[in-house]
This record gives sequence, C-alpha cells and structure tokens, in this order.
Amino acid sequence: MATDAQKRANAKYKRDKVKQVVVTFSPVDAELYEWLGTQPSKAGTIKRLLREEMRRQLGNGR
Repeated sequence: MATDAQKRANAKYKRDKVKQVVVTFSPVDAELYEWLGTQPSKAGTIKRLLREEMRRQLGNGR
C-alpha cells in the first residue's frame, strides 16, 4: 500500500512528466481500430509506428 506521500509524489510526476493523447476512430477507420485491438500492446504498437515514421521522415537509421 502506498503512503500518502508516495501517492502525492506519483500524482505530481504524472502531472509534470506524463503526456497523453486520445485517438478516436470513426466508422471509416474501423479496420484500424480492430487491427490495433489484436496487438499485444496498443500503446507499444502506436509508439513503434510513430518511431518508424519519424525515422523515415528524418532520413536517419536511428
């Protein structure tokens, strides 16, 4: 069980450091939503795809 101080520290960290994006899928994008649902990690898949696209656009092999 976390102490009150740990809970406050965690809340402060999330407030200051963690960023969140909400993505909505319209019926036109249903196949994207369904495919994403089959992946082991939705967030991991989205981050991987973003990193791949960044590498393509920036033209480096990082």
